[in-house]
Amino acid sequence: MNDLVYKSNDNQALTNSLLVAEKFGKEHRNVIRDVDNLKKDVLNFEQMFIDSTYSDSYGRDQRMYIMNRDGFTLLVMGFTGKNALQFKLDYINAFNQMEQAIRTNQISAPTNLKDALRLALQLEERKELLEQKQIEDAPKVLFAEAVSTSKRSCLVSELAKIIQQNGIKIGQNRLFKWMRAKGYLCSKGELYNQPTQKAMELGLFDIKKTTIIKPDGTVMISTTSKVTGKGQIYFINKFIGENNNG
Repeated sequence: MNDLVYKSNDNQALTNSLLVAEKFGKEHRNVIRDVDNLKKDVLNFEQMFIDSTYSDSYGRDQRMYIMNRDGFTLLVMGFTGKNALQFKLDYINAFNQMEQAIRTNQISAPTNLKDALRLALQLEERKELLEQKQIEDAPKVLFAEAVSTSKRSCLVSELAKIIQQNGIKIGQNRLFKWMRAKGYLCSKGELYNQPTQKAMELGLFDIKKTTIIKPDGTVMISTTSKVTGKGQIYFINKFIGENNNG
């Protein structure tokens, strides 16, 4: 936990905007923006936040904020998202550990240039790891954005290929079986492999009906279940979530 919180020269337990951005999976510029927005409403802002800088990979000075426990609590109060609650609890625990260590003199303050440079290097390494993760995740993010703005529905076989492109091995037949088992497609009778009422209410499927005229003049109606743009994002997130959870 102590990689989240560190000790200042004047014996305060502190963290900074770079660490907060990394832990909560946010862009650092957005965390800076959130802190800036607090200035006009918080009277003792300067007691909680210190406007500072760090050097990026090109040696350029970039803004960051250093903050104490009160500043951190105020900043992340409204943060939501996957695991946000656990991240907040991790930070509280880290602050408690650091403040206890300071009270009992279990740690020494970084009072020289060597220690300061070591801290700066650690921050830069964390920043590079975060940027690399954003690059690796970019194809998934771009795909989700593209699908969310598209009205094009796709066949289940096409969805299986898209899911495979996101790192999960699955084919058309296995995907149909999974959808039936999970209650998204009907598993019996005339409605076999057609969307259930639940799936339609969620907006996950479209039904395409095609009229086929046979050589003998009889007419047959063919029904095809197609996955909507919303459904594509829904199912991809389902599979990615299940894959990440084991």
